[in-house]
Amino acid sequence: MPGSDSGGVGTGRQQDREIARLAVPAFAALISEPLFLLADSAIVGHLGTSQLAALGVAGVVVQTVVGIFIFLAYGTTSTVARHLGAGDTGRALAVGVDGAWLALLLGAVAAVGTLALSRPVVDGFTSDPSVRHYALTYLHIAAFGIPALLVMLAATGVLRGLQDTRTPLAVAVTANLVNIALNVSFVYGLGWGIAGSALGTLTAQTTAAVVIGYVVVRAARRHGARLSPQRVGIAAAWRVGVPLVVRTLTLRAALLTATYVAAAISTTAVAAHQVAFTVWTFLTFALDAIAIAGQAITGRLLGAGDAVAARAATRRMMAWGLLAGLVLGALLAAARPVVVPLFTTDPQVRALVSTVLLIAALHQPVSGVVFVLDGVLIGAGDGRYLAWAGLATLVVFVPLALAVLWAGGGLTWLWWAFTAFMLARLATLLWRERGDAWLVLGAAAPTR
Repeated sequence: MPGSDSGGVGTGRQQDREIARLAVPAFAALISEPLFLLADSAIVGHLGTSQLAALGVAGVVVQTVVGIFIFLAYGTTSTVARHLGAGDTGRALAVGVDGAWLALLLGAVAAVGTLALSRPVVDGFTSDPSVRHYALTYLHIAAFGIPALLVMLAATGVLRGLQDTRTPLAVAVTANLVNIALNVSFVYGLGWGIAGSALGTLTAQTTAAVVIGYVVVRAARRHGARLSPQRVGIAAAWRVGVPLVVRTLTLRAALLTATYVAAAISTTAVAAHQVAFTVWTFLTFALDAIAIAGQAITGRLLGAGDAVAARAATRRMMAWGLLAGLVLGALLAAARPVVVPLFTTDPQVRALVSTVLLIAALHQPVSGVVFVLDGVLIGAGDGRYLAWAGLATLVVFVPLALAVLWAGGGLTWLWWAFTAFMLARLATLLWRERGDAWLVLGAAAPTR
């Protein structure tokens, strides 16, 4: 094992407190977004079915564009935490500022690209003239909020790297409450319809980006960190991010493949799959909160040169992930009779969802460990391995999913194939964790 100083290991109870301190606010921030998106849908839904469908189309486009750049949060967390662990808070904030400048640059490019491609993209989702009109109206306004969303990702990553998950929580909750108030005022008070919803969201997003950006800038000034963009620093942030983009794309490709196969099976199957996937996604927020703690803690400990503490914390967080997965799985299995009727009245869909959710419940412990190790390796700056591992597990899953379709299997078999995908991810991550290659010490993020 690389050289280490075990002084930072701490007792199990101390480790638990640190994990909880980071994970609990992160969990609250993660679930605030989907909960308030539901409120947006309710506000727009009362305008009519076409407007609600348009919000769904435009929302998917924006979320997909922003999701591709999630590395702005993850990569920045890792890099900032490493410098913090090395005792150089000023340098940590300087590289965080470079990440924010990269976010602003990528946000401008993504916004222009979204505007330029909005018509063919929307046409790919719907041929209904009314839905198309409303979706374009929303998207042409919402695209201007993409730079703010990416800056928020980067700034959130900076604060997480500084071991602060409470400030992003406060900003996220406040922004979403403001978003609801503005949506109601603009949509109904001023009668602006779906355009009012887009403008309200844009205003809330931009304000949130300014606030959380100000928090980072204030911290940078306090520690004497530079604020001007540096080409070398921005390029370094991009190099850290590229492998994480590949990792993200492989995950999205797997999920899209599952949806494609479900849709090809039958209308009942894709309806049940959508419900089950919605529930599964909500559960991932709880597990991802521990992964966020893993990013921050691992980066800091490796930056401090403490490999023993990093591995000890990793094992402790794996236990947290396993326990969380067991609890969530048991709750999901027991709650199916209550949860399923909330989504559909179709008896065939209900029966299928109930079966699929049982499969999802069974693999929650696997998901718990997978999410933790994913976060740990991101915190270690092991993005290149995660990219290759993502490609390998995608190669495993796609043939299995397509085999379900070719063999005439149903949605149940598709979710067993998805369970195999999660097991393949677990195998690649456990293999990496058991070795020492990811335990790269020092402030500089790995470039291998």
